[in-house]
Amino acid sequence: MNDLHALSIFVDNNQLSILDQTLLPNQTKWLVCDSIDSMVLMIQKLQIRGAPAIGIAACLLLAIRAEQGVSKEQFLVDAQRLRAARPTAVNLMNNIDSLLNAAAIEYPISVVNEAERLFAEDIELCDKLSEFGNSLVAPNSRILTHCNTGGLATVGVGTAIGVIRKAHESGKKIKVWVDETRPLLQGGRLTAWEMGELGVPYQLICDSMAAMLMARGEVDSIFVGADRIAANGDFANKIGTYNLAVLAKYHKVPFYVVAPHTTVDLACLNGDNIPIEERDSAEIKGVRGGFGDCIWAPEEASVYNPAFDVTPASLVSAWVLDTGIYRLENINQGKLSAF
Repeated sequence: MNDLHALSIFVDNNQLSILDQTLLPNQTKWLVCDSIDSMVLMIQKLQIRGAPAIGIAACLLLAIRAEQGVSKEQFLVDAQRLRAARPTAVNLMNNIDSLLNAAAIEYPISVVNEAERLFAEDIELCDKLSEFGNSLVAPNSRILTHCNTGGLATVGVGTAIGVIRKAHESGKKIKVWVDETRPLLQGGRLTAWEMGELGVPYQLICDSMAAMLMARGEVDSIFVGADRIAANGDFANKIGTYNLAVLAKYHKVPFYVVAPHTTVDLACLNGDNIPIEERDSAEIKGVRGGFGDCIWAPEEASVYNPAFDVTPASLVSAWVLDTGIYRLENINQGKLSAF
């Protein structure tokens, strides 16, 4: 396999390394990933995260192992294990299905070629959707975003953050409100770090401050990513996204969903059919990171911790894909299914 490099993933001399995102921004630590067990653990611990990045990383590991001599039978078993590692993010399933189709042609060379193609494709898709999204950003806009959707979550420039980056580089003099994104603080830890690295003016806010800012007229638009978009336009994203969509509707703030077409699941008719991952109660009872652990809740506290929520299509101003910008009337006409 050729050497490949991205912000959170790289392949060098047929060795896959993953940037441990749980330690950012305090520590930069790369982890060698050379087994299916380690990849599953990294995905579940969110050391590698972001729907596109998860899908690409899993495929790269499968391709490396195939090239190193893993039998086709074992490859098929490994692929199914990785496919099930996170239930909500459909890019993982779509990407691995592409690898399985390639394996049926000429194993292992077709698998390696397909993994490299998927890596290059994600870069291209991010560039295209960023261009489309940038057309929705007015000069001097104050943009609010939730979770992390940049180069850490893809192998390209990102999705929602890709739009923000493009607008900044276009000289539009934007400002970004960065939701902290409870409970794992991907906004506070990761998006704030990426904004700093890119030189984008930003301010970090608690999730609960968004309503006040919208009421004051200090938010011009909201851009978020997606982990799965259903055929009718409903979409799953990091918990707290639905809150923002409801607030945006009330305050008449444009609310945009940004994702590559690999995030669309045409077999999923609506948001009711999107599986929602539930995570460990410790994420709600305290916080962990490069700074250490801090626990604030009673040990015996009962916890409900869904990782994602579903936003209905009726609350979305537009879907920004690498194939174009889609409005609700387009979705109702079935145009999303045609890309």
